[in-house]
Amino acid sequence: MQQYPVQNPSPPQYVRPPRPMRPVRRRRGCLIPSCLLLIALPLTCVGAFLIAFILFPPTPATIVLLGVDARPGQGYLTRTDSIMLLNVAPGRAHVALLSIPRDVFIDVPGYGAQRINTINVLGEQDASGGGPDLIKASLQQSFDIQADYYARLDFDAFIELVDAVGGVDIDVPYVVEDWEYPTVDGGIEHIRFEPGRQHMNGETALKYARTRHQDDDYRRAERQQQVVDAVIHKLENPLQVVRWPKILSVLQSHIDTDMNVIDMLRLSPGIVLGWSGRESMVLDRDYLYVTEGGYAVPDYEQIQPWIDQNFN
Repeated sequence: MQQYPVQNPSPPQYVRPPRPMRPVRRRRGCLIPSCLLLIALPLTCVGAFLIAFILFPPTPATIVLLGVDARPGQGYLTRTDSIMLLNVAPGRAHVALLSIPRDVFIDVPGYGAQRINTINVLGEQDASGGGPDLIKASLQQSFDIQADYYARLDFDAFIELVDAVGGVDIDVPYVVEDWEYPTVDGGIEHIRFEPGRQHMNGETALKYARTRHQDDDYRRAERQQQVVDAVIHKLENPLQVVRWPKILSVLQSHIDTDMNVIDMLRLSPGIVLGWSGRESMVLDRDYLYVTEGGYAVPDYEQIQPWIDQNFN
């Protein structure tokens, strides 16, 4: 009978039983420092930027703000619904805003006296993108104001910009009602604004700024300045810095301008810091006279001292 060697079995291996899983404890409050960091970092950058701005302020600049009456697909070959001149002197924290109603006639190089809201069309007919250049030349010839930049926006851009700042708060001084407000599709609708302070999104603010059937174009220019004022007030809040990326995106994507991002960033602090003490004017009947042909023309002799003080 064959013998097989006896093999001693190896001693059994000791296996440690698994430890019970401990519940994961979340550290309370860890989300708060993260949120504070997200807020503090932009604020720190803004603070450093403001210090550099104060030490080395940019040179003064004048910007022509143009709101065009453009329908979808129409482009910029259209009249202007709003014309404002914004002067920023960062070194002395001075801001001036001048509104020129659309029915005012001024001298246009090569065309003579023209209604100001048609100048953009004339320039675009000469060459694509020529509207702002002709408006700049006309303003210099008539008011002796040298415009450095322009910003041209249509209705959609206006709505996007107001929504980008989170809407605006407007103090409506009296009932504003329009039974024939023009719609985008060529129809009309009824709109009404009650007196008092109210929050408006972009679409509502556009209606408030455009309507004029109840009063006149001069009061409409005042409402447009109200909306601009409300937008700047939103940007004065340091916490609004979180909205700046969206605002810059709207400015780059939806607004036609010859300003680049650097131009916007270097002038924005001057606008915000000087806005509360700004000088503003609307060329209404007190600063116009009517010619024998029925045209409203600026009284240059009367308004020139104000222009010299705020734009030169």
